[in-house]
Amino acid sequence: MEELKPRPASCYPFTPLGFLERAATVYGDCTSIIYNNTSFTWSQTHRRCLQLASSVSSIGIGSGHVVSVLAYNIPTMYEIQFGVPMSGAILNCINTRLDARTVSVLLRHCEPKLLFVDTLSQSLALEAISLFPPNKSPPLLVLIQDDYDDAGGSNSSSSIVDSRFCCTYESLVEKGDPNFKWIRPKSEWSPIVLNYTSGTTSSPKGVVHSHRGIFTMTVDSLIDWEVPKQPVYLWTLPMFHANGWSFTWGMAAVGGTNVCVRKFDASTVYSLIKKHDVTHMCGAPVVLNMLSNSPEIKPLPNPVQILTAGAPPPAAVLSRTESLGFVVSHGYGLTETGGLVVSCAWKREWNKLPATERARLKARQGVRTIGMTEADVVDPESGLSVKRDGSTLGEIVLRGASVMLGYLKDPDATNKCMKENGWFYTGDVGVMHSDGYMEIKDRSKDVIISGGENLSSVEVESVLYNHPAINEAAVVARPDEYWGETPCAFVSLKKESTQKPSEQDIIQYCRAKLPHYMVPKTVVFKEELPKTSTGKIQKFALRDMAKALGPSSSSSRLSRM
Repeated sequence: MEELKPRPASCYPFTPLGFLERAATVYGDCTSIIYNNTSFTWSQTHRRCLQLASSVSSIGIGSGHVVSVLAYNIPTMYEIQFGVPMSGAILNCINTRLDARTVSVLLRHCEPKLLFVDTLSQSLALEAISLFPPNKSPPLLVLIQDDYDDAGGSNSSSSIVDSRFCCTYESLVEKGDPNFKWIRPKSEWSPIVLNYTSGTTSSPKGVVHSHRGIFTMTVDSLIDWEVPKQPVYLWTLPMFHANGWSFTWGMAAVGGTNVCVRKFDASTVYSLIKKHDVTHMCGAPVVLNMLSNSPEIKPLPNPVQILTAGAPPPAAVLSRTESLGFVVSHGYGLTETGGLVVSCAWKREWNKLPATERARLKARQGVRTIGMTEADVVDPESGLSVKRDGSTLGEIVLRGASVMLGYLKDPDATNKCMKENGWFYTGDVGVMHSDGYMEIKDRSKDVIISGGENLSSVEVESVLYNHPAINEAAVVARPDEYWGETPCAFVSLKKESTQKPSEQDIIQYCRAKLPHYMVPKTVVFKEELPKTSTGKIQKFALRDMAKALGPSSSSSRLSRM
């Protein structure tokens, strides 16, 4: 046995890019992409990606170079997920809902050679470039034209090409070689993508993933979600968000049909589900909330699998969504893991439980997926596992193949979360239940410390979401003269709600369901809560609002007692 060593034939680098090649062979004549009146087969998508890779390579872009893209969920964005890395370059997808200043900061940080720009993001990209200092060279700009909006109408703005763009995306594809030999990674540890964190808790950081990590993440996600061959997948999750949780490559692996939609709209989603017999979709809990609160709600003709993650989903939202015919799966992951690495693995015996109990169990994040080596909840000081009692708080830590290589140009931040003990520290606070299932309680910065008691904003939010008039809820800390901090709830109300509750109504509602120290002492009504493009509520913005209210006075002392 000791004479048997690894050989080149058994050491070929893992990469998700090969999934497209296989899809063209197995599913060549099957539909790969649908967008309004446009559709492609897997053979066509494969050819177009090779042509794109050929043209990008011919410009002199290759190994170690970054190529950025500002685009929505359109066919071009899907092709770029394969075409750019096939040239040997590193793909960087930028959040289209960021402001020009932030986009400019990201571009200057990652220094892309090329920037693909969706026609609807022209002004954003050009303003971001205009903020570059004189000594900083901007990337080459390529315009992605789009002849249709999501309603299938003509988009006249796409016919105007600013002279600052070197060419259009289609012209780049047309001149590419369809027989191009795509650039395979020299090592499976070579970087494939650079994704910036959403910045919900701090300044965005550039997460770099390897071909090996993304390959593992993609296969792992397909297995864990039990995705069958040739699903019909509706892109309600932005592809720029961790490359659609790696399902961009995953759909090629199973020969799925990608139904693209530029902008999330509940009525459009219901229409597309019916029109294309959609079987699968992903989205943050806010997407579930919008689908289950839409005035155009109609029970689904067939079950639709929907995978949610990004923030702990309230049990009430899960229950409402499933009552419509959606089959909800729940998981947990980060930009730093490339997708979901913990999931609420469902047990058959749970199907016999009442709906409310099923929703409560499904609201937990769960156990590690098979591709993740270990996941635990530990005391951040001692590093020891917390008690499995469902109440002792600790930090969620992970180790496994899909954990990032590190943060671009930020060794201090990398070393801070990827420690010498072999764990990646997520910054998320959770508990471990007696059955080995973990549950997130908060981001470490979102835990509210009131009178020395740690309280979870997520638990308070879960109660608020059960209120019949509340549409969205988020709880943050407000400074308090006596307790240090007290819970401050920001809520938006359902538009169809006839009776608008007062601040005291909501406080009394919580008082009947929570320990008094957890009850919000302040309730602020907002038309809509501020969110990131991925649907996460921006708690840092709400914290600033709560701070601007000033410290609670001594009256909060009485309300707690």
